[in-house]
Amino acid sequence: MPQDITFIHSLLLFSTAFIAGGLNAVAGGGSFITFPTLIFTGVAPITANATNNTALWIAAIASAGAYRRDLSIEKRQLLLLTGTSLVGGVIGSVALLYTSPDVFKKMLPYLLLSATLIFTFSDSLKSWLQLRTRNDFSATPPLFILLISQLLISIYGGFFGAGIGILMLATLTFLGIKNIHAINAFKSWLGSCINGVAIIPFMFANLIAWHQVIIMAVGGSLGGYLCAHFARKLEPGVVRKFVIVVAFAMTTYFFIHS
Repeated sequence: MPQDITFIHSLLLFSTAFIAGGLNAVAGGGSFITFPTLIFTGVAPITANATNNTALWIAAIASAGAYRRDLSIEKRQLLLLTGTSLVGGVIGSVALLYTSPDVFKKMLPYLLLSATLIFTFSDSLKSWLQLRTRNDFSATPPLFILLISQLLISIYGGFFGAGIGILMLATLTFLGIKNIHAINAFKSWLGSCINGVAIIPFMFANLIAWHQVIIMAVGGSLGGYLCAHFARKLEPGVVRKFVIVVAFAMTTYFFIHS
């Protein structure tokens, strides 16, 4: 059950969400700050996950809107992958509802570790994907294989969610899409579908701490908007290293205290 929140906790959540919004504008990885902060302020892990998921959905909607002009994907692929994402998001969120708090708490360090590793090696994966898109591959995997991959990513996204962006980037590249902006647009749209549909079961289960969501949404939006102006002046590599250090520190903390 979502719980009351103190002024100090509100200030802490707003501040960390603001920082996370700035990080996401430059290099990504804001969830490694917001999710642990929710837990540190007394929110139960499953509720923190649902609350963080809801805040991420708001950000994904904004991102999808920014890329809407680049969403030039074949209609059949768009509909099939959207439907798959919606189904997977529901399965993952419902699976979370039927996961006991003790089991989820034991899984949490491993979920964080997987997300941390995905984020850490995302640049290498992106480089490989960009190299692939510069080459002309005549054969692409069957759409069925891509749908199965997206279903698994969506289930993971509905259950936990951190790191799904880079996973979807890899899947969508194998559609043969050459335009990186089109891939980002598709990824943002599918991410908004996964996080958005996952909210519905969370709402019925009364798992979302709406006060925290509002505070984080406002802080994250302000952080992203204000930092976007200065993003070009910052070195993304340095920011990424900072996020990676924080992510491994949080992962280690949860391994110790799980």
